[in-house]
Amino acid sequence: MSDRNPMLRVEDVSLSFGGATVLNQVSFDVAPHEIFAIIGPNGAGKTSMLNCISAFYRPQQGRILFEGHDLVKTPTHQIARLGIARTFQNIALYTGLTTLENLMAARHIHIKENALASALYWGPAQREEIRHRRVVEEIMDFLEIAHIRKAVVGALPYGLRKRVELGRALALEPKLLLLDEPMAGMNIEEKEDMARFILDVHERRGVTIILIEHDMGLVMDISHRVLVLDFGSKIAEGSPDEVRNNPAVIRAYLGQT
Repeated sequence: MSDRNPMLRVEDVSLSFGGATVLNQVSFDVAPHEIFAIIGPNGAGKTSMLNCISAFYRPQQGRILFEGHDLVKTPTHQIARLGIARTFQNIALYTGLTTLENLMAARHIHIKENALASALYWGPAQREEIRHRRVVEEIMDFLEIAHIRKAVVGALPYGLRKRVELGRALALEPKLLLLDEPMAGMNIEEKEDMARFILDVHERRGVTIILIEHDMGLVMDISHRVLVLDFGSKIAEGSPDEVRNNPAVIRAYLGQT
């Protein structure tokens, strides 16, 4: 695809809750195989934008097109089947299940055998589960979490739980990956590891990524383009260098007049 035919196109999206405007006519494109960052002060509307893309929120105005599909009109349960996966600012895992079970749960959209065959667990259903298990094992090796495959997720350290959540998103085999503050609450070493995995997901797996992150140094290092929101409105978009030196961005972050 070219820039004229992007993977994702957001057109004049507006979202309000009651009398509060959360997003105000926001537009941008994301090209295939791009790392596209969305930044802005707290309350700027970043997570709300991801919620609109993943059809968790329905904007009152505008369109969101993913490979020709209008996501505003797409049922939420069909979003993953289109090839969109996400992680959350607050970790959303099955805390009572193991790492392996969490990743296997994400394979449900790829299951082809019917419920009866799966319940009997023989023949084609057994072979299919073996195929899904092979995919999951490869992802655990890729993210260096194979050693915790049988550990209950709720008992894992925070940084490892973040990695498991990324693994579960990858188990959906996404074309577009939405990452909502994947490094929030991590120490420096954990952030470096996560940054490495994000780059590997992009480079080795060819996944397009939309990233929300407060660590500006990291955003500027790994992103191809950056969108800046402030009070729900787009105030800048461009390369990391263009955004870094934009007076409107400096004012938004430093509170200058």
